[in-house]
Amino acid sequence: MPLKGGIRDLGLGITHPKIPTAAPRILGLIAGKGDLPKAIASEARKMDYKVVAVGLRPLADESLRHFADEFIEINVGHLGKLISSLKKFHITEAVMAGKVPKGLLYKNKGRILPDLRAIKLLFSLKDRSDDSIMNGIVHELEKEGIKLLKTTAFTKNLLTAEGVLTKKQPDEKQWKDMEFGWKIAKEIGRLDIGQTIIVKDRAVMAVEAIEGTDEAILRGGALAGAGAVVIKVSKPQQDMRFDVPAVGIDTIHVMKKAHAGVLALEAKKSIIIDRGKFIHEAEKADIAVVGVGDA
Repeated sequence: MPLKGGIRDLGLGITHPKIPTAAPRILGLIAGKGDLPKAIASEARKMDYKVVAVGLRPLADESLRHFADEFIEINVGHLGKLISSLKKFHITEAVMAGKVPKGLLYKNKGRILPDLRAIKLLFSLKDRSDDSIMNGIVHELEKEGIKLLKTTAFTKNLLTAEGVLTKKQPDEKQWKDMEFGWKIAKEIGRLDIGQTIIVKDRAVMAVEAIEGTDEAILRGGALAGAGAVVIKVSKPQQDMRFDVPAVGIDTIHVMKKAHAGVLALEAKKSIIIDRGKFIHEAEKADIAVVGVGDA
């Protein structure tokens, strides 16, 4: 017979009413080039998010599908398709990760062909600096009820620690190069030109611009010769929702090719992907890695 509260005694014990479980939170992961999207997808799932990854073709690694609950590919530059893909899954929270080289807007071969919504956005901007473009995209997402979260909400265990992270130590000249170059790198960031400079003997060899970090390192290394210092910082006005400075094993390989000797990163405001392998590769390449605190 029925008991109070609608719980029925079946003679074999009491069957309790079902307690409704909360629907899983869904995270849209807008993925560019590199391994950071995979790291963020893994961390988000540990935080009980269902991850819907939108890979930007041809940049995103297709193996990202194995780290996400759903995987969609769209052409990079198709802002309208990006938004409709996120809305299809009723996504209200998203995160951006991975490189999207702005040079694709200007290349003759392999150039991005933006869709109508992206074209309208580009023509509405006061300029085409990184911050202007990214803030424009954030605004378009917010208009559709999609909040862009800080990348660092999912990368706390990847943030650069302060101090020398390798057994290899910078020499006295390289410490002076770091001190000399740090304020210059911060100013380049403030001007929204880039996040990386290459220094040798207290002279700037190269400044990152639209070509990206890797090309800047190679250019600086060609001018500096062996032992240059690569400095990568967050901008003073850094928005942690996008374009957070990040390095990985590929960065070490490029530095080795350029015969650079030291990588100086801003502690707690930059990301090291796959830290164990990264440090191992740096040691093999005889490169010192330093996390620089507030200077």
